[in-house]
Amino acid sequence: MSTTDVNQRFHDQRTALVKATGARRRDDGTYAASVGYDRGEVIGRDGLDTSRGTAALYTSTPAWHGLGEVVPGGISDIDTVLRVAQIDFRVDKVPVRYRYDGRDRIMEDRWVTARTDTGAALGTVGQRYTVFQQRRIFEFLEDLADTHGVLWESAGALRGGRRVFVTMQVPDSIVIDRGGLDDEIRLFIVAINSHDGSSQAEVVVTPWRVVCANTERFALADAASRWTIRHTASGLVNLDEARRTLGLTLRYAEAFEAEETALARTDLAIDDFHKVIADLWPVKTDEGGVATKQAVTIHNHRRDVLDNMLRREIDRVGQTVYAAERTITDYLDHVAMIRPPKSITEELARATRLLEGTDDDVKTKAHKRLLLLTRA
Repeated sequence: MSTTDVNQRFHDQRTALVKATGARRRDDGTYAASVGYDRGEVIGRDGLDTSRGTAALYTSTPAWHGLGEVVPGGISDIDTVLRVAQIDFRVDKVPVRYRYDGRDRIMEDRWVTARTDTGAALGTVGQRYTVFQQRRIFEFLEDLADTHGVLWESAGALRGGRRVFVTMQVPDSIVIDRGGLDDEIRLFIVAINSHDGSSQAEVVVTPWRVVCANTERFALADAASRWTIRHTASGLVNLDEARRTLGLTLRYAEAFEAEETALARTDLAIDDFHKVIADLWPVKTDEGGVATKQAVTIHNHRRDVLDNMLRREIDRVGQTVYAAERTITDYLDHVAMIRPPKSITEELARATRLLEGTDDDVKTKAHKRLLLLTRA
């Protein structure tokens, strides 16, 4: 049986990208491409918090960027993980104070969430907002899995501590094409907690271990692979719904394994791969329905990049529809060009897109489209 070590794959892909683009390490620890189409693109820390001077990350397996604290074999003690991952700070909810007309005033219906270690403001929230402390999230996952003393795979902070993630492994793995390819994909439960009031806390089931905000959820329509928890006093009290949703998700994982096996047992024609690409990313046209030269250039470049990635994936799993899906997913997660807002860096924008599932709809569409090839 072959085991898909997603961290090693990510490391290998990024190493190849660094080499291919002539990327050079910068003083801040990021890499910037110096040649080719991606010249100037920063490929680096992926948004990890560095409020204490180093990356706020713990993982049981080295990440490609070499940042964070690596503890081979993992850690089972919650307090140790909190300390090593630099997320042992608490978050307080304090009144919003402002000065107007020479007087200090308090805004009665708004509060600021602030880190206890640095004092940094993380966001503004309302009266009902309840802070979920980091340790409580760990305990919640332990209770959810009915397993205490579990080995924690990774933990860390993003956006200056505004978002914190914790990862634990699910005992059962997915095995694609049992007896054939035997490609094992390990499942993880990831809790994503926010402190800035911009989103609810979330729990995600994913075949990716989070080490720099990279996740890849199941490309299944209506799959309950993500559920949210409101920041209220009762948010983490009742686990019944979370357990029900987790069980539903793991049943979806069985269906996912069957569908991925079908992909792995279906030969792929390159022309079919190109048709799927065209469906996912149609060439843009002007008002007269004619494709512009720039649109054609972008389309052809994307197709060439995907073709090169597909060839590498074929070497690993054979010329199958499964290889096509892995290629499209990896492209969306790590290669596709994005236009970040001026307020954040490119690597943070990419990390945020991955963590928050921005491309989930495209992955689902690709999964459905590729499944059609197994029934042809």
